Amino acid sequence: MTENWRHLPPPARPVAAAVTTAVDAVRAGDDEALARTAGELAALDPAHTGLILGTTVRLLLEENHPDGLAADDVRDALSSCVRAHPQADPQVVLWLLAGALGVLDEDGAPAPPPDALARSAALLLTDLLAGRDLRSRLTAALTEIQHTQLND
Repeated sequence: MTENWRHLPPPARPVAAAVTTAVDAVRAGDDEALARTAGELAALDPAHTGLILGTTVRLLLEENHPDGLAADDVRDALSSCVRAHPQADPQVVLWLLAGALGVLDEDGAPAPPPDALARSAALLLTDLLAGRDLRSRLTAALTEIQHTQLND
């Protein structure tokens, strides 16, 4: 674990650590490290992982489009990720974007395998970050999740 995430609630710590390591692997072009970390991320509680990753993706989309997010912006995010990372599965990236935006229709098609979701999430986050700091975005996502849970 390269980051100190002790300030986070226990369920969020392994997710934050694995996502950070996965994004670092993508940035370094280390496919072996990405595969290993995606496997670790996929093995974590999918409810916690999905909530944290989905919230982080949504916040990045909102940050990248402060005047509002349109369908073309989502299409651009999908195509940008797939162009930048040819190993990204477009269907899985679309699944992640739809889930992050709360428009995923899960009635019908089964969810992609957890390892494919984890790998594509790391690729999507790396693309949306465009070189910016992940730690502050993860912290913002976790703060929003905590705020939402306290107010429910």
